[in-house]
Amino acid sequence: MLPGSVTYRYPTKESLVVALMEKAVAQVSSEVLAAVEYVQDPIERLRLAMRAHLRVLLGGDDAVYVLLFDWRRLPAATRQQLSSERHRYESIWDGLIYAAAASGQLVPGLDLVLVRKFAFGAANSVAFWYRPDGSRTPDEIADAFSVLIGLGALSEGARSPVSIDMYREVGALRTVMETTDSSGDVHA
Repeated sequence: MLPGSVTYRYPTKESLVVALMEKAVAQVSSEVLAAVEYVQDPIERLRLAMRAHLRVLLGGDDAVYVLLFDWRRLPAATRQQLSSERHRYESIWDGLIYAAAASGQLVPGLDLVLVRKFAFGAANSVAFWYRPDGSRTPDEIADAFSVLIGLGALSEGARSPVSIDMYREVGALRTVMETTDSSGDVHA
């Protein structure tokens, strides 16, 4: 592409960044949906979605890095413009998580938005430390994260008896109405 073509199609740096972010959301959404398309078990769907998310994140596409690391630097109006794209991707994950909850495989009353944020936080942090020549593949990392999110890190003998009160005490249950601000962030 000629340099003039770039400035014709993207008259500002901001419009180029927005296009890259929209591309990244479309790519990761497509990959996650394809990964879970023929799988029925809700927990397996979550594991496969995590694999797809990490594959795209670590696949070397600069658009994904722009999405992750430049989101907050955009002006408020542009963030608002892109929030529908972000919400669309989050809604894919919400659907997967809510299906797992509806199947009875998650703790009843669990704050499912917090579960998504926890999973995204873990997954997106991999971009900071992952090395292609490291000891684990993206799929191995995704599988390990799925187990850690689902089972935790404590040995069976070290775990306290699980009760709803324990989840309530740490604030992991939905207890108040949540609102979403203009940036798309959820607040209790």
